[in-house]
Amino acid sequence: MPPNDIYRIREKIRLRQYDMTAHAMEEMAEDLLTILDVEEAVLNGRVIRVEKDDPRGTKYVVAGTALDQQTPVGVVGRFLSNGRYLIITVYEITELEV
Repeated sequence: MPPNDIYRIREKIRLRQYDMTAHAMEEMAEDLLTILDVEEAVLNGRVIRVEKDDPRGTKYVVAGTALDQQTPVGVVGRFLSNGRYLIITVYEITELEV
């Protein structure tokens, strides 16, 4: 993966040029995460996987830590045709996933 992808994703987060699916918001609430946790995870995280099997576009799986700098968080998203970033789902990473 080109190293600039994480920088593009971070820039969208910093500029608030992103949207979240209803599913992402439900998962965030279920795992007791806040939007600040999700933003922080992207800003301090790294792309651990790129998935190109979705016809709607390449998905990026970012792993980082929440605002507490301890809770591991996964954020899955993709770039939209309008230039915004769509966060598809978020989750607390368990030890089995690391």
